[in-house]
Amino acid sequence: MAVGIDDNEDLRTLRVDEDGIAELVAAQRECTFAFTTAAGWPAGVVMSYLHHDDRFWLTAAKERAHVRAAMREPRVTLVVSNAGTGLPGRRMLAVRGRVTVHADAETKRWFYPAFAAHHAPNDPEAFQRLLDSPNRVVLEVRPVRIAVSHDSTRMPGDGRGGSLGPRPNKG
Repeated sequence: MAVGIDDNEDLRTLRVDEDGIAELVAAQRECTFAFTTAAGWPAGVVMSYLHHDDRFWLTAAKERAHVRAAMREPRVTLVVSNAGTGLPGRRMLAVRGRVTVHADAETKRWFYPAFAAHHAPNDPEAFQRLLDSPNRVVLEVRPVRIAVSHDSTRMPGDGRGGSLGPRPNKG
């Protein structure tokens, strides 16, 4: 039996390896930031990120629900997929991490230019001016572990049950 052609139950062999993680994180610019609301519900928002010094850096207005949640409970999960990147196959990883909320000028001083250059390379100065607002904070997520990952390019065929050639006879 071939994983991804005849079997889609045990996908442990299809985890993203270290090189694949680095490639995915570099190619993607957005993630789903998952957190727990004050009422105990899981929730998530799509956010742009900058990966720097093995950490994920994000920004938002400090009164947003996900920022308030991060200040209350620092355990979060970031989900990164290859959707929209041009990377082949279907790839994803869920990174468990601890978030620190920064409001200090020193963090903003290096973060805003780097984030703006990464996300608005044609006019980073305009984006930096937009980001530099009085109630904005910077979120630093330090990864603890990869909770889940998947890389369909590690399976034969197209990852949807098809194959690149004739299927063996199950006879």
